[in-house]
Amino acid sequence: MSDVFAPFSLGPHELSNRIVMAPMTRNRADADGVPTDIMATYYGQRAGAGLIVTEGVQPSATGQGYPHTPGLHTDAQVEGWRKVADAVHAEGGVVFAQIMHAGRISHPALIGTQPVAPSEVKPAGEVFTPEGLKPFETPRALETAELLGIVAEYVDAARRAVAAGLDGVELHAANGYLLQQFLSDNTNQRTDEYGGSPENRARFVVEVTKAVVEAIGAERVGMRVSPGGDFNDIHETEAAQTYAELLAGIKPLGLAYLHVIDDPSGEVAAALREGFDGTVIVNTGFAGSSDLTTAKEALAQDRGELFSIGRAFISNPDLVERLKADAPLADPDMDTFYAGGAKGYVDYPTLEESAA
Repeated sequence: MSDVFAPFSLGPHELSNRIVMAPMTRNRADADGVPTDIMATYYGQRAGAGLIVTEGVQPSATGQGYPHTPGLHTDAQVEGWRKVADAVHAEGGVVFAQIMHAGRISHPALIGTQPVAPSEVKPAGEVFTPEGLKPFETPRALETAELLGIVAEYVDAARRAVAAGLDGVELHAANGYLLQQFLSDNTNQRTDEYGGSPENRARFVVEVTKAVVEAIGAERVGMRVSPGGDFNDIHETEAAQTYAELLAGIKPLGLAYLHVIDDPSGEVAAALREGFDGTVIVNTGFAGSSDLTTAKEALAQDRGELFSIGRAFISNPDLVERLKADAPLADPDMDTFYAGGAKGYVDYPTLEESAA
């Protein structure tokens, strides 16, 4: 299990190794959320990962959280993603799209309307918009009757992902976006059946997951969680109880994987590992290094079957080969992370190109 370079069967998908390219926002879609040609190049270059999970993809126009992020709610976006899927598959890779509704982590300057959330709780901080940084605004609380419509958006995006030729989807229930906003007791102050107790707060996430599984099949659906994380002004005071309820709801569905951002030796992460029957992807988040040594340790200690790495994939398109050869890694240019264009995106050379 500690051989991170060994192949792995993820349901019907044969992964060439156990290293996952983690989802990372890069802001290279066009103004209509359509994936661009350089996005296809970018993901194709990194197809040496056992599994690629794309950047967060909004399932609707109102789910967008940042400028120039891609969507999966129009036909043009599907055609853009088809180019990405084709590029990855041409290099023998496997790619899942991460479906991410930003919820309250958005702004009217981005989406033209008031952001939605479980409750009217304004996040601390600022958001980057086409007009520059702006303070977050108080979101509009979703009515109970509206929730079926949000579920339908996730289902539509998942179906579009499959239509585009992508291998599956990852439901983003982490990092303070809409699904975690329902899970967290500081952002979810509802008094209906979707708020109050840990079971009620988990209800909407379970309903979304069930609907997506019914639409495209469990083998094509993963989920990402960050129990107890505080990114985007999230504070979970009942993380153990809440994620136990979430696990109880999703365990019978037979998901392709559970992607956990947490210290893998932590109480909640360990409980999720123990209780989830399928594949677990380990991501240390801010709890430790995302390097080869950590990956080997996590797999050797049976914390999970796969290990995801983010930033190193930005500047090392051939990261897996570099790790396998114990070769030096290139450092990323942080100024270009969200800058748009090819610089700092598709122009990082492989080890072979650097030696030429």
